[in-house]
Amino acid sequence: MERRHSLVTGANRGLGLALVQQLLQRGDHVIATCRHPGKANALNQLVGEHPGRLHVLPLDVTDTRSHRELARELALVSDGGPLHLLINNAGVLRGGERFGSVDEKDLDASFQTNARGPLLLTQTLAARIGDGGCVANISSELGSIALRDEFRTPSYAIGKAAQNMATVLLASALRSRRIKVLALHPGWVRTDMGGEQAALTPAQSASGLLQVISQRGLDDSGGFFDWQNQPLPW
Repeated sequence: MERRHSLVTGANRGLGLALVQQLLQRGDHVIATCRHPGKANALNQLVGEHPGRLHVLPLDVTDTRSHRELARELALVSDGGPLHLLINNAGVLRGGERFGSVDEKDLDASFQTNARGPLLLTQTLAARIGDGGCVANISSELGSIALRDEFRTPSYAIGKAAQNMATVLLASALRSRRIKVLALHPGWVRTDMGGEQAALTPAQSASGLLQVISQRGLDDSGGFFDWQNQPLPW
């Protein structure tokens, strides 16, 4: 049976780490990326627990040179095999923004990490993704224009709305190869980003997201769904 390779960005903590753990549990060979692998203690512990099935590689999603280096290393750690699943999970959120004091640096950081990064990384890795594979962009209901009725986290919301457009465009670009591209809302998750009061544990969200990825088909490519497999409005 062909080895299944999955890649998760922003994998050193929170939801990304939970996704890595569950992908390993189901038998995948996993490439976990983060900016500073040497400091990713939880990931490095998992490497010892899953010898030969987890590789931790550096990636700055805002840097296209880092994308190209990852593509080169990916060919080595996957033994030349295709990538079956790419989860663009890395993200950034600036809380506490108020109208009248939104900082251009926060807007730029959100766009670069939340939208530009997933689009350009997927473009760089497209040749490595096997026909019939999947790209899952971890989005947010905050990126839904239809659901917005208050001025809240504008930098993050704008970045995720742009990421949603990237999802639709990538779905069109990759459809001929039967690669589905999904925008996924993980729910309100108890992470550094979501806070201690959040309703879901990372494990609960990760489990739901992986089920959605498995259950949705090519006809759903370019769609926006939550962790419980419910469609979301744009």
